[in-house]
Amino acid sequence: MSQGQLQLAVPMTPMVKRLIIVNMVLWVGLVLILQKWILNEPLIFNWFGFVPNSVLLDFWLWQPFTYMFIHSDNVFHVLFNMLTLWWFGSDLETRWGAKFFLLYYFVCGVGAAILYLICVTIYSLATGDSLPLSAPVVGASGAVFGIMFAYGKLFGDRVIYFMMMFPMKSRMFVALIGVVEVLNLLSGGMQSQTANLAHLGGLIVGFAFLKGWDYWQGGRRRRFTQKNGRTLKLVVNNEKPGGESNPKYWN
Repeated sequence: MSQGQLQLAVPMTPMVKRLIIVNMVLWVGLVLILQKWILNEPLIFNWFGFVPNSVLLDFWLWQPFTYMFIHSDNVFHVLFNMLTLWWFGSDLETRWGAKFFLLYYFVCGVGAAILYLICVTIYSLATGDSLPLSAPVVGASGAVFGIMFAYGKLFGDRVIYFMMMFPMKSRMFVALIGVVEVLNLLSGGMQSQTANLAHLGGLIVGFAFLKGWDYWQGGRRRRFTQKNGRTLKLVVNNEKPGGESNPKYWN
């Protein structure tokens, strides 16, 4: 495999491993065993998923956090999210460190829920359709789509294989995924069982957060330079024997 390609066996970094373990344990314990086999009703989704009405009317403010760790009983849902978190998140954690990576993960996940809440509230008020407000949203997809955006931004020239067959640069992959989510949202609307709006929310929040972070860091560097830096001056020594100039930089 040439340099720049996304390897199939990416080393799993510590924070990514912890997130995957927590997600899998909660999926098996709470969703498959407790909810599906013992309770036999969707109490876990209603309590710990993201239900807009529960947040707006009952102030269940933990839901924008907990929904990221609750997946549907479809194995492909949790498998896609965890594999994507592993393959794309490990390089980001290596670049950023565990603390910033975890911060970004939660910002994208919670931000996607907030954007979803705003949009479905406006949609329900405009159309009178209240179903999206009462339907629980579950899964780490908002955070994972933010992870994919960051990977495309930082490692845009790396080649990955779309659908395991078609090679393309990661920035093109992220753009394609965004277009697919928009088309799915337009075709399925708010009645779709897949929360495409939350996926798009993860992409949007990831973009906004990294843009704002770069701006804030740039401002910090400028303020530090203005406060502590000394002006760089060009001093030309015209007295060098032979009449040659000898430019030197001095702090």
